[in-house]
Amino acid sequence: MMDRFEIEGEEVLDGTAKPSGNSAHVIVPKRWRGADVKVVRVSDPDSDE
Repeated sequence: MMDRFEIEGEEVLDGTAKPSGNSAHVIVPKRWRGADVKVVRVSDPDSDE
């Protein structure tokens, strides 16, 4: 069962966390540089990674 979060913000993007060394990253637009952001995981990670 998923939790429900309510977040007030300016813009929403859908993306996929990509491998990056021993972690993962999500790319956001350059114009977001320096902004406060929140990331919400909405599915289980692939089991093969």
